Amino acid sequence: MSGNSAERAGELEVVLVKAGRTKIRYRSELLLDDGNHVAVRAPWAGEGVRDFGFVRFEPGDVFTEHYWRDRWYAVKEVRAGDGTLKGWYCDVTRPAVRDGAELVVEDLDLDLWRSADGTEVLRLDEDEFAESGLAERDPEGATAAVAALDELEKQARAEGGLTALLA
Repeated sequence: MSGNSAERAGELEVVLVKAGRTKIRYRSELLLDDGNHVAVRAPWAGEGVRDFGFVRFEPGDVFTEHYWRDRWYAVKEVRAGDGTLKGWYCDVTRPAVRDGAELVVEDLDLDLWRSADGTEVLRLDEDEFAESGLAERDPEGATAAVAALDELEKQARAEGGLTALLA
């Protein structure tokens, strides 16, 4: 299918890049692209079950993902196959770039989890971020990434949680 057909069909391929290589790519349903904010919906794209201890991602889960061309993060609402909200998984990324029917996002290792009831807010993978060498290679990018994680955590702990970022 050509890029134009995918756009007309409401599809967008999300390409997650990490350390210069494609980590995963998957098809999604394009919900919104207002020129800055891109929202898509996709089933769990991983292999089998991924148990993080604080949440399990598994076949049947549905992710509604929000990306921005001017923000250094993505916010992903995670629901079980029956529609039950599991929570929000946030990736710290460079601003998203859309090229036709592809949305390319560079993962910068830092992540945040907020449980559905808001009682659990976890900063994740700070050790991987430190080991990535981004602070040495791209100090401005590293500073922006840490600021994005701080912003996500602040919003996740606030009244209304991460949904306020989506408005």
